[in-house]
Amino acid sequence: MATLVARGSRARMKGLWSASSVFVDSLRNGNRGHHWVENVKGVADFSTRPRPDQPIANFKVQNHLRLWLQPGVVTPALEVPSHIPRPSYVGEADPPGQAQELQIHDEAGILGMRAAGQLAARIRDFAGTFVEPGVTTDEIDKEAHKAIIERGAYPSLLHFGSFPKSLSTSVNECICHGIPDSRPLKDGDIVNIDVNVYMNGYHAETSATFICGKVDADVKQFVEVTRDCLDTAIAICGPGVDFREIGAVITDIADGCNYQVVEHVVGHGLGSMVQSDPSIYHYYNYKSGSMVAGQTFTI
Repeated sequence: MATLVARGSRARMKGLWSASSVFVDSLRNGNRGHHWVENVKGVADFSTRPRPDQPIANFKVQNHLRLWLQPGVVTPALEVPSHIPRPSYVGEADPPGQAQELQIHDEAGILGMRAAGQLAARIRDFAGTFVEPGVTTDEIDKEAHKAIIERGAYPSLLHFGSFPKSLSTSVNECICHGIPDSRPLKDGDIVNIDVNVYMNGYHAETSATFICGKVDADVKQFVEVTRDCLDTAIAICGPGVDFREIGAVITDIADGCNYQVVEHVVGHGLGSMVQSDPSIYHYYNYKSGSMVAGQTFTI
């Protein structure tokens, strides 16, 4: 999950383009890093992507003073039909910790992960169609919840510890894990929609940032740069690649546009377990470990 902030920004905005589930293909040079973000237009080539002539120093505040985000009312959790299988942590008071093991899949596991990931991507894009001024994130959550359970899947975030909703919706300066509520979206907001599904024994996760109404060019550029960070990181994935290379390429792009990576948000392994090693750091680091064919993790 590539999360950036603008250095010295007074606009209090965050750009979180997406968190993608990635599996490492066995063909290092032929098919480098399959992923299930269906709307990504191929992997990004950062060297040829248009860039501003000068680094972006600060956002310009749009036409009016943007106030700090204020929480709304959180409605009760939605029901999931009893016939839909639940993850083992549902009903537990505390969420599961990150398992200290790698998840490396055989052919059947990859098929299961791909199916779950494709569903998560479709739900993400569907939820994004509701992003417009006046719509609440609670309403978006209800639509996505209905779509998930209609397909026989469980929304993995629901009852992950005390989390009360089926989506995570992070608006403006909320970096991640925002709880859908009664606050109507406003013209100029950006909202990240994070979808997690559990289907046939496998978890998949994906998110994207959607623009609500009209935003200044600087804000749009900010969101596009975070997308570049994600796409370029996906492009380098393959067996034998060091995980720290992910943080290196993301930091290079962010620094080049005068942005700073939020270091406390990290990716992780996923599969039959919702969180496991390795931790994926999105900034320069010297952590050991390299990618293995059949492995799944988030960026």
